[in-house]
Amino acid sequence: MLRFFSFFLLVLCGSLLLLSGCKEIPTDRLYALWLDRVPTDADWQRALPHLVSVRGGRPHKLRSFSEIDEDTVHTSTASCHHGSRLPEPVDVDLRAYYTDRDLFLRLSWEDATRDQSMQDWVFDGERWVNSGAMEDGFGLLWDARGTFPQFSCAYACHISDFGVNRASFHATNKMRLADESAWLDLWNWKAARTAGLGFADDRFLDQSGMHGDTAGELFRENSRAMLSGDGTARPFSEQDLPIYDADRQPAAEGFRPPGTIAPGFLVERPKAGRADVVAVTDYRDGRWVVVLRRSLRTGDARDVVFVPGDEVGVAFGLALMDHTLYEHYASQTMERLVLLKPGSGQPVPKDPSDNSLFGDRISSHFSGSRER
Repeated sequence: MLRFFSFFLLVLCGSLLLLSGCKEIPTDRLYALWLDRVPTDADWQRALPHLVSVRGGRPHKLRSFSEIDEDTVHTSTASCHHGSRLPEPVDVDLRAYYTDRDLFLRLSWEDATRDQSMQDWVFDGERWVNSGAMEDGFGLLWDARGTFPQFSCAYACHISDFGVNRASFHATNKMRLADESAWLDLWNWKAARTAGLGFADDRFLDQSGMHGDTAGELFRENSRAMLSGDGTARPFSEQDLPIYDADRQPAAEGFRPPGTIAPGFLVERPKAGRADVVAVTDYRDGRWVVVLRRSLRTGDARDVVFVPGDEVGVAFGLALMDHTLYEHYASQTMERLVLLKPGSGQPVPKDPSDNSLFGDRISSHFSGSRER
């Protein structure tokens, strides 16, 4: 504990030098330190933590909301629920490092339920039944051009057709920007659909909605009703069936023991610009731990550029999904990522001995996945 605290003070001193005599370190900053290697678990323990509180979502637990107010239309973000029992905010621990080529960003938060399936099918011995399960996830929005002076998820986004009712929740997620000339870089991690293939979906957001950096659909519903499109059955309903099983074999053929799982979505591995953000995912002790890696400069027109030594940094917002696509938590404060320039007074952690399985997994994964 003492060792960590000493390192923490050194980092603060280095930050003060960088900020040229400022009396206070801004509380809206996530500082990234330079390393000459892929960070290990021990490095992450020494990193300067920054907590971002996200608010307004619906936690996945056995007891749901009660006594929601009368219909209320919202025009900011789907996380703005009204009612007598608002959920507690979720604190997300963010830490960052960078090398000469890449940014490494670690996000960790408490989540009592590991929701890592998305509309999966289960064979009950006689027929396929859809589980209705939803996945956890998050979205990181980057104000790459400094368009918004007080940037946050709630400030930048506009969602229409949103309302709540005492008896039921209903929403149409049309996430988009109000300004026709603005765009934001979006990194979208999904516990079921992207984590298994080791990536976060690299997208961008503009007035018309969300788009992949590379055109095309990565996620297709594993649904005969969706494939036929004749309207005789609703996708994932009791009348629907999966097309393929988990081995990409026809789900209607062959023997299946009870409990066999088929995915709700068929996921294609991303290519080119859509594969820029690599992700290593772990769930341990009731917490998600996700480490992202992306080049400081990708060359893509819709990607944020990270510049070491830029004291202003890049503004970002964070949205967190807990077993839902709609009722997400969102950051409401202005946050910035600053890459401290090497040699500006910051201490560089020495290469520690690290026998952690997750640390080894991160190093081997990132070292083996550099090429696009």
